[in-house]
Amino acid sequence: MSNEKLSQRTVMRLAAYAAVFIIILSLGVSACSKNSPERATNTRLAMGTTVTIIFLHEPGADYENIMDEAFDEIKRLSGIMSHYDKNSQLSRLNREGILKNADPQLLEVVEHALEYNKLTKGAFDVTILPIIELYRDRFNENKVPQESEVKKVLHLVGSDKIEVNGSTIRLKKKGMKISLDGLAKGYAVDMVSKVLLKHGIKNYLINAGGDIKTAGLREDGRPWKIAIQDPVKKDNHLDVIELTGSSVATSGNYENYYDAEKIFHHIANPKTGFSPVLNSSASVIAPTAMEADALATALMVMAPDYGISFINSLPGREALIIDREDKLIRSPGWKGVSP
Repeated sequence: MSNEKLSQRTVMRLAAYAAVFIIILSLGVSACSKNSPERATNTRLAMGTTVTIIFLHEPGADYENIMDEAFDEIKRLSGIMSHYDKNSQLSRLNREGILKNADPQLLEVVEHALEYNKLTKGAFDVTILPIIELYRDRFNENKVPQESEVKKVLHLVGSDKIEVNGSTIRLKKKGMKISLDGLAKGYAVDMVSKVLLKHGIKNYLINAGGDIKTAGLREDGRPWKIAIQDPVKKDNHLDVIELTGSSVATSGNYENYYDAEKIFHHIANPKTGFSPVLNSSASVIAPTAMEADALATALMVMAPDYGISFINSLPGREALIIDREDKLIRSPGWKGVSP
């Protein structure tokens, strides 16, 4: 979850990424009658990515205020959970190693992070931030991180070193830092959906840089269509799915990377300290955007066949993995549709 200033190049790349979804979603929408629900759409930069909110509302509804409230919720949560914002509670925890009277929602997300760490047998781990910062610092110096440097930092990684006691969070080793980027964005999407539901909005799609939550149907009475981006060709999509009442999240090496070969990117294997190289992207369908976000991150770390086997062990969850050879590996319940 990032509040850091975005370069023009980054903004353009993120806008192109979001555009793939918007094009697909607009297909097949029929003209509405005078009394039919109207469509509200807004795209803004938030959490270091582009966030698009689309919902249907009754004619005359104060949709602009609803939209503003939804984006304000994202801003509020980012102010608590962003490790880029030096004034956030998460940044204070990373600086001081302990946070007393933590915000209940921060506690909730950290506790979920510990649950997903156990569920994925360590593949998902929010304590990986020191490794990612090592990547960033070395490439800023035009250097490649050395194995000895990675091993030196690796002792700071491990969710077993996070202690939650009441409203206090403690990092057991000095120098530890956590990043909630792998699930806080999905959590924010889930919270935005609650804002919309509070206002009686029953048909919506929220897309935060690939973390998507849906409810209800489009204007034409059909499920929302979601495109899965080609990790290599940004203007191409490799699959299209239909969703209503569920979430999908995609994690990939094409989002944030440090070298042209994408050997070092924003995801690292907590066991080795190096970015996984077997997969280019992983998409997961789950009941909540937070869960889809966390599981997609974990699948990037797992070998493709093992990842699909893991997803198959979770009822109601489906996945599509695109490996480094551009092979598409789907779980049995993943159903693509024609655009």
